[in-house]
Amino acid sequence: MAGEGGAAAYVRRVDIGGVPHHVRVSGGGPVCVLSAGLGLACREWDPVVALLARSRTVVRFDRPGLGRSGPARRAPTLVGEAERIGRVLDALGFGGEAVTVVGHSLAGLHAEAFARLCPGRTAGLVLVDSSVEEGARAVPFREARLALARGAAGALGALGVPRAVGPLARRVAGARSATPPTREQWALYGSRRVWRAALTEYATYGDVAHELDLMRREGAPLPGATPVAVLAATPRPTPAHDPWIRRQQHLATILGADFHVLAPAGHLLMRDRPHEVTEAILTTTH
Repeated sequence: MAGEGGAAAYVRRVDIGGVPHHVRVSGGGPVCVLSAGLGLACREWDPVVALLARSRTVVRFDRPGLGRSGPARRAPTLVGEAERIGRVLDALGFGGEAVTVVGHSLAGLHAEAFARLCPGRTAGLVLVDSSVEEGARAVPFREARLALARGAAGALGALGVPRAVGPLARRVAGARSATPPTREQWALYGSRRVWRAALTEYATYGDVAHELDLMRREGAPLPGATPVAVLAATPRPTPAHDPWIRRQQHLATILGADFHVLAPAGHLLMRDRPHEVTEAILTTTH
């Protein structure tokens, strides 16, 4: 089938742990895998894929419950999400290749964990306005938080909130270039299944951040020769005193990464600044 930017593309349903995953593959060349942030569908990467697929094989997927993937069977963990990236690649026949792994927001934690756990499979790491939690601590009452998330999702679903506001809520994530919601976006963000998955990711965010902090401190180093880039977004045209930019710069320092500030831009950098995001991916792995 025709794909983004005229590149060859196809869609697969891949079973992982009993959950059907919606996977999209575009282009040709060295493999890049793109993962979107909390509650977001893989179609958020469309503007980047249109550019990147001209010279790369681009893999993206919806995590369980999100986008067009099947409902989640269990709550997320950091190791589980890192392993999911590898299992998607394995299912597509890319298990023997070193790939560039790109993570946005929450998925930046997943991408970094993949690079630490699978150094031989990582050609490069690009973090796109990644979540940053320095010294994250263990969060108590995990089961209670999960029960609350499920209860909230059920109540909101019963009230018709997902169908009523759908992608309008997703715009809170912050794309300066946001356009009116499309029919596709209503389908991706207007279901109870998606809201339940998003609330579950939110409820376990602190657990995932703590897992990564332990991984950094307890002996899963990034492969020394792997290039890393950190991209940071800020709506301010002069971001020198932006606390978020300082945190992103600290992340780049501890990872030994190239650091790029894109301003003004919203959190959905892949939509606001697709050319710059694509260039960073291409230059991270030549």
